[in-house]
Amino acid sequence: MSDSESAPVFLSDKNDPEMRKAHENARASFRYFWREMSWERRRIIPALDVAAVKAPFTDGKQPAGAPDNPEVEHMWLAEVDFDGRAVSGVLLNDPNWLTSVKKGDAVRLPLGEISDWMYAITGEVFGGYTVNLLRSRMGRQERQQHDGAWGLNFGDPAKIRVAPEPGKGGLLKSLFGKREPVTDEHPMSEAMASSLTDQLKEDPSLASTKDDKGWTLLHQEALAGSLATVKVLLAAGADKNAVTDHGMTPLQLARSLDWEKVVALLK
Repeated sequence: MSDSESAPVFLSDKNDPEMRKAHENARASFRYFWREMSWERRRIIPALDVAAVKAPFTDGKQPAGAPDNPEVEHMWLAEVDFDGRAVSGVLLNDPNWLTSVKKGDAVRLPLGEISDWMYAITGEVFGGYTVNLLRSRMGRQERQQHDGAWGLNFGDPAKIRVAPEPGKGGLLKSLFGKREPVTDEHPMSEAMASSLTDQLKEDPSLASTKDDKGWTLLHQEALAGSLATVKVLLAAGADKNAVTDHGMTPLQLARSLDWEKVVALLK
């Protein structure tokens, strides 16, 4: 949907149990969003059409003139980052009635406060829990209009996809061939492990180099849940006790998104 188009406003009861469940499911599966974002940053040619996180915002009071006076407005963020504790990004749209935030504002909030996430590869949407709940309540024609406005394929609203299934075609199949459906390990991780091993042989300092925020490659791979590359880095002598500038070890970062296999390895 272009910036010039007006996004429709969908209101929901704050006590709606299905919407609350959608929020919970989005938070519980956020690791798959972040995993894809981590790999997108390495791609020479970008693969994601859309990558955004939704979060609630409020002025702290009942805004005058708002429909039914809702206190909270949920809005999408782009340019998403995550440091193991908080999600940050830039507001994609101006709010409909809030006055404390506006389009383009940089915001930061705890992971536990996000309400949805989604990304799209070649027009196919993954995530979008609240979007699909709303789509499930639409008639067929309204749903088609909604999807057409976005210009994306949301699929069956009753079946939330969290990541591509490489064995069923699409970008990952073309790169890696037929594989098992979604697992915690991203298909690119195993491919990266081999080339990373060669790079570390040529330049061992890669295992210990820190960026301007105190992050090593091990920190980044742990947060992305990349077991194969974490193994390579540990074998190359990467310090699993290294601490970022905001005080987190690779183990703590892996735990923040429940990457169980990476956590077990780092322990």
